[in-house]
Amino acid sequence: MSHAAQFDRDARKKAFDLRHRAVINKATTTYSTTVAKTKAAFLDWEFGRQNIRQRKWEAINHLDRYLEEFEKNARERGTIVHYAKDAPHARTIVLDLCRAKNVRKLVKSKSMLTEEIHLNEFLEEHGVKPVETDLGEYIVQIRKEKPYHIVTPVMHLTKEDIDQTFHELLGSPLGSSAEDLTAIARKELRQEYLTADMGITGANFVVAETGMISLTENEGNARLSVSLPRIHVVICGIEKVIPKLSDIPNFIPMLAVSGTGQQVSCYNTLVGGPRQPGETDGPEEMHVIFLDNERSRVLANAEQREILHCIRCGACLNACPVFRTIGGHAYGTTYQGPIGSVLTPLLRGYPGWKHLSYGSSLCGACTQMCPANIHLHHHLLKNRRNAVNSGAGKWYEKILFIGWSMVMRCPFIYGFGNFFGRMGQKMMRLLRIEGTILDPAQNWSKTRAVGTIAGKSFHAWWRERQEVNGHYKTSRPESHS
Repeated sequence: MSHAAQFDRDARKKAFDLRHRAVINKATTTYSTTVAKTKAAFLDWEFGRQNIRQRKWEAINHLDRYLEEFEKNARERGTIVHYAKDAPHARTIVLDLCRAKNVRKLVKSKSMLTEEIHLNEFLEEHGVKPVETDLGEYIVQIRKEKPYHIVTPVMHLTKEDIDQTFHELLGSPLGSSAEDLTAIARKELRQEYLTADMGITGANFVVAETGMISLTENEGNARLSVSLPRIHVVICGIEKVIPKLSDIPNFIPMLAVSGTGQQVSCYNTLVGGPRQPGETDGPEEMHVIFLDNERSRVLANAEQREILHCIRCGACLNACPVFRTIGGHAYGTTYQGPIGSVLTPLLRGYPGWKHLSYGSSLCGACTQMCPANIHLHHHLLKNRRNAVNSGAGKWYEKILFIGWSMVMRCPFIYGFGNFFGRMGQKMMRLLRIEGTILDPAQNWSKTRAVGTIAGKSFHAWWRERQEVNGHYKTSRPESHS
């Protein structure tokens, strides 16, 4: 089954799962209410968005320079920097480190990029046990699922679902409270930290000026993954670099508000390298793996490279009516929602993934919510155009769009089509028998009421209205300055 066919099947299934929709709508509604209150505390939220946009523009458009600057500063403090061309290369670097250091178990903090390269499955195949330590990621790992949301991996689960999971897989008593479930997970994970040889994290931001990485979290698991194992490995995309340390105070509050509705996340950590002489804690070794995986191809696209400004807050998912209807798993890819629908075809190619860019209402809610001010709905349109121009579209799609273009450019043909369509609708109303093969609108009427036909077209109504008011003109109205 193609990715497009699977997306269509899964989306239809989830769209009519009322329990699933109730859970997601409750979560996203709570999020929206909280974010609205927290944003109100900002003196100028739009200024903050523009500031992030400018700083990311600077970083992305001079990425080569800032990557070199980070590498130089990081190496001075003992960090080893690697560059991975693609997912297999990145996985091989991690596996080689595990073999060289005799690593049999590692702990991981939340990282969507390791999901992108399917690191967990690869390590398990080669005898290395990866343990997710973020509570949500831990739950989906033991359930053998993929994260449902960029920031909230278990948004689709209720407390009762998690209670049942822990009862079946960890032997906890049914009816446990949320606090009890958290304590159970903490007990399970604490021993993993103490016995792991390697800790893997992502990076929210990579600071070129100081050679540091910035981690933002709410549970403290990333700090433990950094400080307790003897080896710390950071895996991040090349787009995570920002120019200066002074940029961090601008990014962290915007990320917190957009991601979870908090004024600031509970833990914000800057990691500057392995344990230095005289320091009492920290890893013996630190490695940073920068992953390209087609990001440089996106960078070369001047029209759409701003998509690399994304700070992975997940705000666009929570605002998107399509995501709120079909959920995260239906997308069938690492990054869901509007950001995934733009980014995935750019990274993986239009032939297999162009359908995601059509899975949008183009309402623009994602753009309004984006803290980096990325014009997501415009990029969805650009993806559609580029998919057609690249030949990824089907032959009949081209014919339909050529026909549509001709109709929209010629008022006479448009008017004739309007008349013919209205007559056709009236005939359908006379002939159709709902719920049978004689119902020409059966695919529509399965889930929607068939609307009544207006007495006249909008164009005719508007002309009559203007004539009645005595100011219908074909010429341009006068300017009143």
